[in-house]
Amino acid sequence: MLATPELWVLVSFVLFLALLVYYKIPNRLVKALDDRADRIRADLDEARRLREEAQQILADYQRKQREAEKEVEDIIAMARREAQFYADESSKALNESLQRRMKLAEEKIARAEEQAVLEIRSKSVDAAIAAAGTLIARELKGKSAESLVEKSIRDVSAKLN
Repeated sequence: MLATPELWVLVSFVLFLALLVYYKIPNRLVKALDDRADRIRADLDEARRLREEAQQILADYQRKQREAEKEVEDIIAMARREAQFYADESSKALNESLQRRMKLAEEKIARAEEQAVLEIRSKSVDAAIAAAGTLIARELKGKSAESLVEKSIRDVSAKLN
C-alpha cells in the first residue's frame, strides 16, 4: 500500500495543505482579496463622487449657457429698441427739416411776391406820374405850369415811394 502512487499524491497534497496553513497563506489570500475589494470599493466611491461632481459642473454650465442665451436675447431686444428709437428720431428730424425748408421757401416766395408788387406799384406810379406830367404840360402853358408840374411830381413821388 505504501507503494501506490495515489497514496503518495494524497500525502503530498495533505503536506502541501499543511504548509499552506502553517505559513498562513489562506489568511494572506483572504487579506489580499479583502484589500482588493476595498480598493475596488474606494475606486467605485471615487467614481461616484467624480460622476456627481461632473453632473454638478454640467448643470452649472447648462445654467450659465441659459443665462448667456437670455443675456444675448436681452441685448438683441435692446439693440432693436435702440434702432427703432434712432429710426424714429431721424424720421422726426427729417420731417422737422423738411418743414423748416418748406417754411423758408414759402417766406422767400412771399418776399418775392411783395417785392414784385412793390416794383409793379413803383412802375405804375412812375408811369402815372409821367402820364400826368405829360397831360398837365399839354394843358397848362407857361412858367407857372412848369413849376406846378415839378412840384406836384415831387410831392406825388415822395408820398408814393
